Amino acid sequence: MFTSILLRFARKVVEGVLSKLTALINQVTEQAYNPMNQMVQAVTGGVWVGKGADAFVEELQQLLMPGTTQITDTIGLFSKNITNAIDVIDQADNMVNNAVNGLADVFGAIF
Repeated sequence: MFTSILLRFARKVVEGVLSKLTALINQVTEQAYNPMNQMVQAVTGGVWVGKGADAFVEELQQLLMPGTTQITDTIGLFSKNITNAIDVIDQADNMVNNAVNGLADVFGAIF
């Protein structure tokens, strides 16, 4: 009984962490990746021309934007792994509950 309450509490805490990780992915996308993408579009659209403009776009597209994507992918993988861990814990909890209930039935039938 106590472990069940503790597991439910821990699950709620982890769900809160997962929610924050999702918000972090959105924040990185909105505040980093999207503005860089808009700059690339503006420069390639003719706002700035020349070798400097080309170098700027290349720097964004080759270094910064992939780095930002890698950050969001890593956070997403971390979230997925946490979710998988929760599933394993839930399965183990169900197995233990089933075993305990089975033993209770056996002892109940004996006494």
